[in-house]
Formats: sequence, C-alpha cells, structure tokens
Amino acid sequence: MEAEPLHLHPFFNRGGLTLNRKKTLAADSFPIMLWWSPLTGETGRLGQCGADACFFTINRTYLHHHRTRAFLFYGTDFSIDSLPLPRKAHHDWALFHEESPKNNYKLFHQPVITLFNYTATFSRHSHLPLTTQYLEGTEVLTSLRYLVPLWSKNNLRKILAPLVYVQSDCDPPSDRDSYVRELMTYIEVDSYGECLRNKPLPPQLSNPASMDADGFYKILAQYKFILAFENAVCDDYITEKFWRPLKLGVVPVYYGSPSIADWLPSNRSAILVSEFSHPRELASYIRALDQDDRRYQAYIEWKLKGEISNQRLLTALRERKWGVQDVKQDNYIDAFECMVCSKVWDNIRLQEKGLPPKRWQADATHLSCPEPTVFAFSPLAPRRRSLREMWIPSFQQSKREARALRWLVDRNQNFSTQEFWALVFKD
Repeated sequence: MEAEPLHLHPFFNRGGLTLNRKKTLAADSFPIMLWWSPLTGETGRLGQCGADACFFTINRTYLHHHRTRAFLFYGTDFSIDSLPLPRKAHHDWALFHEESPKNNYKLFHQPVITLFNYTATFSRHSHLPLTTQYLEGTEVLTSLRYLVPLWSKNNLRKILAPLVYVQSDCDPPSDRDSYVRELMTYIEVDSYGECLRNKPLPPQLSNPASMDADGFYKILAQYKFILAFENAVCDDYITEKFWRPLKLGVVPVYYGSPSIADWLPSNRSAILVSEFSHPRELASYIRALDQDDRRYQAYIEWKLKGEISNQRLLTALRERKWGVQDVKQDNYIDAFECMVCSKVWDNIRLQEKGLPPKRWQADATHLSCPEPTVFAFSPLAPRRRSLREMWIPSFQQSKREARALRWLVDRNQNFSTQEFWALVFKD
C-alpha cells in the first residue's frame, strides 16, 4: 500500500460543535466514508455516530481526497470491474453483505474476505453480526397473534397436508427442491410456491411481495409443520424461513445453517433435517408427531408459555445496535456506517497522540460457506438437468477468481477485466 500522506490529521476539532453547525460543514471538515457500491444513493450526508461524525457519499470524485478514509462495499454489487486502487495505507475497506453466497461466491473465500478491514455479515464472527437480521425481537416469537389451536389444526388436517412448502427460488445451492421432491413420496406436502407447486394461493396473494401479508401468514398458521429450507448451507445464514414458522406457532422443519441449534428459542422448538439420514425417516417422524398431540405440543410449549430459554439468542437481540422494522432504532446499514466511522475516528485519535493506529482485518470466519452439495437418494432416480448442476462448478470457479483477484489487488495498481480473466483461466 502507498505511504500515508503527511496531512492526514487536520480534521476539524469536534469538541464544541453543535449538531446544527455540524450539518453546515463541508466534507473538508470530517473523515469521508465513500460508498464504492452506491447502496444508499446519497451524494453527500454528514452522519452523526455518537460523539463522532463522518461524511458519507457515493460520489467517486472523492476517491483521491486526502480526507477519504474508508471505502464501503455492498457484497452483492462487489465487482472486479472497478476497485479503488491503488489502495493507500490509510484506506480502510469495509464490507456489508447480508445475503446468500449465491449472490457473489468470490467473497466467501479467504483471499477475498481478508481484503476487508471491517465486516457486517450474517456470521456471528463478523465485526457487526447480522445473524438475527430477519427477527424483529423476542416479542414476535412469543406472540400468540397467529397461533391456531391444536384442536383446530387437527380438524384442518382433513383438507390440509401436515407439511407446507413455499419457495419461488427454485434449485438453489442447497438443493432443497431435490430433498422436498423425495420427501413428497413418503408424506403429503402442500406446496404453494413456484417450486414443486401442487396447490394454488388465492389470487390476491400470488405475488411474491405478499409473503409478509397478513392473509398469507394466516394460511401458513393453519399447518402443523413448515418446511423451512434455506437456499444455501452456511453457518449462521438464517433467514425469515426459520423465524416465520416460530412467529406463527408452526413447527419449522429446518434445513440450512449447521449452527442453527445455537439460535433455537428453546431446545425443542424445531425439527432439524440434519438429524435424519433420509427423507423417509423424517416423514416417519413427522407422521408420528402428527398423530400424537402430546408429542407435538412439546414443540410449541415454549411459545404457549412465552419462555425463550436460549441465552445466546436473548443476548444477541439485546446487544445488537440496530433494529428490524423499528423506526425508533437505526437500521443495520446505519449501524454499519457508524461502526466504520467510529473505528476510523479511534485511529485518528490514536495518531493524534503519536500512537500507531489499530489494524482491523476480517478473517475467513467472517464469511465462509462450504462447497454446495447435491442430494442423490437413489441411483434409479432420473437425473434432473437444472440450475442445481451449476452451483458446484460455480463455487469451484469462484475459488480461482478469488485467488486471481487477491493477486491483482496485492499488486496495488489498476487492472483490466481482461487481465483478471486471463489470470483466472491460466493453467
């Protein structure tokens, strides 16, 4: 990295400023946080982060400004086409990525994730963990708003399957549709989404945007079990697919994060697919619960009593510095911006005292997923040509892309896409 300029520290003295006066100051007076991915769309905003303030912008003309201290990237939009190179010694890179690895596999390999100083990802190990990003709080878990009594669910079983499945993103890296397709040969499943659909939704709920509609929730709440399958299998990658059944008083049959047991509201609140060697065994277990009210009730006892026993979950919700669908709290993008701003100011204060800055760096645990796998339950089953065959080669190529990108960035000069691809496919 290039050496730090001598004029690094002439930031405005923040001591006696009022908030109104701060809003009138130009970017010249504060450290600049440049969103290299134009996620926020803001051309310039003075953001207040506790006692500190930073100027946030998507305007790339600030690339060479001597007060630009951090570059903020949104993972899905992270591209090799344009990177802020050469990277100076005082330039921090920060990554915000809350989405599935399928959106940008390059980031999920050690050579690329370690390019970043600060991270906000779904991993509990990132600097700003977003593991509970789809959970508003404990109150929605213990709420009985949508709960359908068990006697009513038993009556509804005359017209409804024990299991419901709703997915419109078909054949993702987790290969969930292959599992559910096999499961359907052993137990009845009502499938409303685009994937494996065998039951229609009411016309007013057919739009994917209706997935959080009250009417849609009421349909799902009638079921005893929901197949809650993630689109990728990564530690701590937990989406609304897991939390939604718990909110509705339905037992989730979960496949996804291998670390999901760390986030269950209670020890017995979900059925984990990973504990069954074959869909046949899972179907047999669900049929047994379906026919035994006492055993089934044990899975929703925690909700009926309003008791969440998982201290890790309670602590994560209590200590997170952002809210979900709560106008009284910062959202997680605000929290990410302020995390970076505060760390930048911490180093400015250290340097003003003649002390070396603290170097932060992500490691492989901040964003890591294993190579996707596919289910193959029977050698006699027809091989389906679909997206499912794309994910393993895509993951393998992303490893080559990650190594190539790291080599080019470490060289610390601009490069062309032709150079990048030539390096990726170099023998």
